Order: sequence, then C-alpha cells, then structure tokens
Amino acid sequence: MKPYKVIIFDWDGTLMDSDKRIVACLKEAALRADLPLLSDADYKNIIGLSLPIALTTLYPQASEWQHKVLDAVYRWQFMEANTTPMLPFVGMLDLLATLKAQGYLLAIATGKSRPGLNSVLTETGVTDDFVLTKSGEETACKPDPLMLQQIIDELGLTLADALMVGDSIYDLEMAQRIGMDAVAMTHGVHNEQQLAVFKPIAFCDDLMQLKDWLAVAF
Repeated sequence: MKPYKVIIFDWDGTLMDSDKRIVACLKEAALRADLPLLSDADYKNIIGLSLPIALTTLYPQASEWQHKVLDAVYRWQFMEANTTPMLPFVGMLDLLATLKAQGYLLAIATGKSRPGLNSVLTETGVTDDFVLTKSGEETACKPDPLMLQQIIDELGLTLADALMVGDSIYDLEMAQRIGMDAVAMTHGVHNEQQLAVFKPIAFCDDLMQLKDWLAVAF
C-alpha cells in the first residue's frame, strides 16, 4: 500500500530543464539595470526562490529603480523575448501519467510567478495533471514551508500523506522544516552533497529513476 496520497513537485530543475533560460534572462536583466554580471553558479543558486527574493539576494546593493528594472526585464525576457531552449526533463510525461494511473494526487510547489507557471504548464500540456499548484508569489517564499502546509490543508490531508520532490536546497529545507518526507533530484541546481544536509529519504539522478524508485520502494 502506498504511504503517500499526494506527491508535490518543484518545477524548475525538477520537472523542467530551465536553468539556462533563467540564467540568460537574469543576465539580460542585470545589463539593462546597469548592474554587474555574476557567475552562472551565482544565478543558478537562487533558482527556487520567488523572483523578488531572488533579485534581492543577487543584488542587495541595487537601488529601488534598479530592482524594478530587474524584475520587469526578467519577466519580459522569460515570458516573451528570450529563446534559450527550455524543455521538460526526459521522462516527465511518462512519470506524471504513471503516477496518476497509480492513484497519486499530484501538486506543484514552486517559486515561479503564477503567469510563468501557467505558461509552462500550458506549453508542456500537463496543466490537468495537477490537482493543485502553488506559486511562490502567492504565498511565503521557500524555504518557508507555508505552501506545503497550504497544499495538504486544501486537500484535507496530513504531513504523512505527502512527499516532496525537489532539486534545490530550498525545496528540501522547506520539507524538513515542516516534517515532510522528501526526495532529492540531483539533475537540477544543487548537488548531492548540498542536498544531503536536509536528509532526504532518497536521491534520484533523473525522472526515470524516480519512477522506478517509487515503484519498488512501496
């Protein structure tokens, strides 16, 4: 018998290979705001945070005007202008279809904006696979666990009913702080050593491995 009723996924770096697009958009935003370019690693490190928190973390020295430029240009780049390829990780559609067929509820807890999340869900054709989605700008920013609590509350479930799947330290800290089991995906922005600090119950290198792990673990 499955110990979980809902599997909660992060989006960027977990289901979608989007780090190159995000980094490219952040660089363009920094240039337009007359701010210094940072390393790709610095930009990748904030993936998972809601945009205002991410921008403040990257550029604490920026003026109010520069932060407005960063925010506006990033959103424009990501939603309209930037053409850097961004695709689901291999196996995403099969994983979601399999989990639904097995009776799991599926949800998303992401730092993305609502327009950004809705756009990628529509583009990938998986909007209807998820019973509930939470955007980082609609609730507290990760690693605050509020969005996880809201998901289980709205579904009428308990912490023991839920599993978090994420690729960033923010995902795993969020789950640890609320006492929710978590699986760490190592194909995203943070490596296994960084993720291990938060004691996930398993590590998976890709979505096919996650599917296999769920099939045999329970």
